[in-house]
Amino acid sequence: MTVAEQPTPHDLAATSLLDSDHPAVIAFAQAHCQGHTDRERAVSLYYAVRDGFRYDPYRIDLSAAGMRASQVIANGYGWCVPKSALMCAAARAVGISARVGYADVRNHLSTARMRETMKTDIFTWHGYAELWIEGAWRKATPVFNIELCDKFGLHALDWDGLSDSLYHPHDKEGRLHMEYVQQRGSFSDMPLAQITADFAKVYPSWSGLTGPGADFAKDVETEVGNP
Repeated sequence: MTVAEQPTPHDLAATSLLDSDHPAVIAFAQAHCQGHTDRERAVSLYYAVRDGFRYDPYRIDLSAAGMRASQVIANGYGWCVPKSALMCAAARAVGISARVGYADVRNHLSTARMRETMKTDIFTWHGYAELWIEGAWRKATPVFNIELCDKFGLHALDWDGLSDSLYHPHDKEGRLHMEYVQQRGSFSDMPLAQITADFAKVYPSWSGLTGPGADFAKDVETEVGNP
C-alpha cells in the first residue's frame, strides 16, 4: 500500500527492514551527516551510501536478514534495493522523513552472466529512496558507486537534494543505458513479500548469479575489455 504524499510518522519510524534504530545505522548516519539544513545533510548521506558500498547484483540475499539496511553496512556492498533502504534508514536516523520507492526498469547495459541468467532486460522492483526536503519528496538513487560508473563508462548519478536523482537514459558513449518502464510507488516500509514473490516468478534462475565463480567486478572488467 502506497503512502500519502505528505510525510507521516511512519516515514520517520524504524522498522525491521529499515532499521534506523540499529547502532550501526545510527553510527553511520552520524558520521556522514554533514551540514546545517536537511538538504545539506541528505546530500552528504547520499554520497556516503553511493560510494561507501560497492554495487553488487550477484550477491543477493532475499531473506529478511539479508535485506535489512544495516546488513549493507555489515557486508560493505549491496544492490539497489538494500542500498536504497540504507539511504532511507540513515535519513530517518537523523530526523529526515524518508521512504522507499520502486520501479521496473529496462537495463540495456548488463553483464553476459546477468543476461543469460535473467532471460530479460527488465529489472523488476528497482529501488531508490525518497526524502522529504523543503516541502517535497525528492528521489535519490545512491546505487552505482563511482568506481563502477568509471569502469562501465556510465554517468555517475549526482544529487543536489532538490532535483530527482534518476538513472541516465544513455551512457557516456550515447548508448542506451536505463529506461523506466513502470513505477510501482513509494512505501513507508520495504514490501519484501511482494518483491520476493515477483523475483521468483520473473527470475526463476536467479541463483545462477550467485554460483561458484560468479564475480560481478570481474565480469564488468570482461565486458569493458571485450565489448
